[in-house]
Amino acid sequence: MTGGTALVVIDMQRVFAEPGSAWATPGYADAAAGVARLLPAFAGRTVFTRFVAPPTPEGAWAPYYRAWPDQLRPADDAMWDLTIEPGEAPVVSATTFGKWGEDLDAATSSAERLVLAGVSTDCCVLSTALAAADAGRFVQVAADACAGVSEADHRRALDAMRLYAPLIEVAEVGGLLLP
Repeated sequence: MTGGTALVVIDMQRVFAEPGSAWATPGYADAAAGVARLLPAFAGRTVFTRFVAPPTPEGAWAPYYRAWPDQLRPADDAMWDLTIEPGEAPVVSATTFGKWGEDLDAATSSAERLVLAGVSTDCCVLSTALAAADAGRFVQVAADACAGVSEADHRRALDAMRLYAPLIEVAEVGGLLLP
């Protein structure tokens, strides 16, 4: 990726897509449809992320996983699989909500701007957007290519990110696809 803009598809995984999952995200299908609209425009400039549980939760994560013991699965468990085929795009896995860090920075190293899409708006998207903006990247969040734990939480997260303008901009997929 050289200059320009990179698409970061956050945590589009079975654990958030499947209705029977404790972490099922309402609106996942709509977010996936938005991501599908974005992908062709970012061919060769896309990075996918995956949330995975740590082998041994430590610190604040220990009580978190006591509340969600069924999610303590190995990183190769099928529930962590992406629901969108990444093709040749890099995949960054992390045990944290926010995916911004050395690996995602390296995978998007020369992109001046990041477009974020995925789930959940009120957790992993928000955490990634704030950290990437703090690191000096311009961030655009594709609102209609994201989904939250609820529609109200999705809207609240988008409103919170709007407070960070001009570091973070919230836009619709259609606006991001304009030449």
